[in-house]
Amino acid sequence: MAAVLIDPAARARLVARFGAELADPWCDALPDLVARLTAKWGLEVREARPGNSGRTLLCTGPGGDLQVLKLTPDPEVAHLEFAGLRAWAGCSHAVQVLDADLGAGAMLLEGLVPGTELRGREVPWPEIGALLTELHSVAPPPDLPPLTDRVTFMFDITERTVPGSPAAEYLTPELLARARSRALALADGGPVAVVHGDLHPGNVLDAGPRRGVVAIDPRPSVGDPAFDLADWLYLPLAAGATLEDGIDALRPHLPGLDAERALAWCAALAPLAAHPPLRRREHTPFTDALLEMAR
Repeated sequence: MAAVLIDPAARARLVARFGAELADPWCDALPDLVARLTAKWGLEVREARPGNSGRTLLCTGPGGDLQVLKLTPDPEVAHLEFAGLRAWAGCSHAVQVLDADLGAGAMLLEGLVPGTELRGREVPWPEIGALLTELHSVAPPPDLPPLTDRVTFMFDITERTVPGSPAAEYLTPELLARARSRALALADGGPVAVVHGDLHPGNVLDAGPRRGVVAIDPRPSVGDPAFDLADWLYLPLAAGATLEDGIDALRPHLPGLDAERALAWCAALAPLAAHPPLRRREHTPFTDALLEMAR
């Protein structure tokens, strides 16, 4: 079982994220932790999924249904995700928590069937509009951090990993500093809602005709809901169209869409969106457009 739960690639990702001092002992202890939690909740592990902040285990629950055991070396990561999901309790477009052991950095979530990502698929704009409307309509709880914290974290991670990579030629310290300043200014103003914080198509799953699309893996905070639109507006741009085409596609399904703020977020976050492909040496018209926005 240990080989299934944690492999060298998964361990390396966790070490890169949390440091060896935290990640290595956690990885070594993971089989015992999983054994304790699966016994506690009556689970049988089916499959381990990769992740940058922990491990996701697809399990068979006591009634034979799919349940998901999420584990992280940092209990604060679990506390934060739990706080966001608790705010969305009862929301059909957010994954629901079944139980948690936050001291162990563990949450038990409902399984979603078929559970396929929207990544690489045609965007169902009406469903995305309904998802965004629902997530942003709940009252912000007092235990979520401000969006400025999320923005700071994202730029800190990027600035730490760009030097020495192929992306360094394009994502200069000056460009990143300018983008950070723009993003923090946006995060410090505007409307206030519970923001998912990592709402890209890989974190939205098809849960079948009854539920529609469902958001998973939040990095929640409280701030401008237009932050969550950027990854969706980048999709038409990546396909050779424009950000405005994304606005036009989403506007009929998202009452109150603030196009000006959404486009400003796209520009402020453009270096972060360009970072992964540039690290892979994928210089494309899409990355050119992102860099032009950032300048």
